[in-house]
Amino acid sequence: MKNDNNFDFLVGDWTSQQRRLREVLTGCDEWYEFPGVHRCYRVLDGAGSFDEAVFPTQGFSGVTLRLYDRERDEWSLYWASSRNGILAMPPQVGRFDDTGVGTFLADDVYNGQPIKVSYIWSDITETSAHWEQAFSTDGGLTWETNWTADFQRAA
Repeated sequence: MKNDNNFDFLVGDWTSQQRRLREVLTGCDEWYEFPGVHRCYRVLDGAGSFDEAVFPTQGFSGVTLRLYDRERDEWSLYWASSRNGILAMPPQVGRFDDTGVGTFLADDVYNGQPIKVSYIWSDITETSAHWEQAFSTDGGLTWETNWTADFQRAA
């Protein structure tokens, strides 16, 4: 189902509880948590969205630009962090399915190792949403979730 407004749910102000693995792709099972503050805008007449995430206790922020390709019925998600100011390439590419779950994938490199990266948006309501990131070192056969976020709409 073609839908260029899939990310409209995210427009506005949000808080989040972020949860990250302390070490990635090492077998670590120790997580740490921190808050996030987010502001998202719809841009390009719905063919895009832009948000800034601030992580006050972590000392960094990031931005996400999401662009919708109507012909391919796909979103491309680009991330940049204040840690280095570099736009992460390649983008995560994917779409939302009929159940409202959005899956976005990319090939990347982590610490010199080729990986697949997955972003999944799920449990989306008017006031909440869930996001997670996972890495695979075996071409997508198995995944290690290493970052999750639970969003709540700000009052």
